[in-house]
Amino acid sequence: MKSAARDPDSPQWLKSVPFLAMHAIAIASPFVVRPSLRLLGLALGTYAVLMFGVTAGYHRYFSHRAFRTSRAFQLALAILGGLSVQKGVLWWSAHHRHHHRYSDGPEDVHSPARRGFWWSHVGWILSERYDGTRLERVKDLARYPELRLLDRYALLAPAAWATGMYLAGGLPWLAFGFFIPVVLVWHVTFSINSVAHVLGRTRYETGDDSKNSFLLAVLTFGEGWHNNHHFYPSTANQGWFWWELDVSYYALRALAALGIVWDLRLPPRRIRDGIAVGGELLEPPVPDAAPGR
Repeated sequence: MKSAARDPDSPQWLKSVPFLAMHAIAIASPFVVRPSLRLLGLALGTYAVLMFGVTAGYHRYFSHRAFRTSRAFQLALAILGGLSVQKGVLWWSAHHRHHHRYSDGPEDVHSPARRGFWWSHVGWILSERYDGTRLERVKDLARYPELRLLDRYALLAPAAWATGMYLAGGLPWLAFGFFIPVVLVWHVTFSINSVAHVLGRTRYETGDDSKNSFLLAVLTFGEGWHNNHHFYPSTANQGWFWWELDVSYYALRALAALGIVWDLRLPPRRIRDGIAVGGELLEPPVPDAAPGR
């Protein structure tokens, strides 16, 4: 008698052991290593670096090509994003572009409306269905061999970071400079997939359940203005009004002043005022967005 086919959406518990172990270590660390102001500062600083790598790098640059930069800094952004241990840059960008194309519809990768809150927050990451990188969605990125290499060996950068933390300060630095901030960044960024499609305020009609949340915007350096983002995804800023805090955009403005990035895309006035229909530029114009200089 044949056994029932395994549900490809079910968690891969064996492969998920490192993911679960990271949580256990992060939770246990403050009880094993006595926290100090120095260690808390290390955790906060690492959190900021990782969050910028995910929000400005993996999300705004690679997924939406919201600004331009050099090939060297493009590589730096890919490495920074990779330190968060959220798989490779091509994997991340491909799945995010797919999410925008089908947001909260039957084909959405991680919609709460599809399989519930748990699925959208972390369940889809643990399943085997989404292990592969959909290169057809990131042809503009896959032409760079260094990005393909980073995507294939996605654990190389975070492993080097963790090793550096241990060599610099032993177990305390490893705990507060790697395990704790990585796990915090995981769940804060995962909350954009889950919480930001359930709780918050809707300013624009986007055809999905995206919401704006001040709290999430603070924690994610601006990603919490999620309804803004889904209305017009290709902007370098997601907080469109002066009162909408967007730390990643402020950092990008500073980098633009130094000439490290340029051509930061901003929402046209008609978009901010809700006059035009949202969803323009879901797929980035690749020739425009390619690195230069």
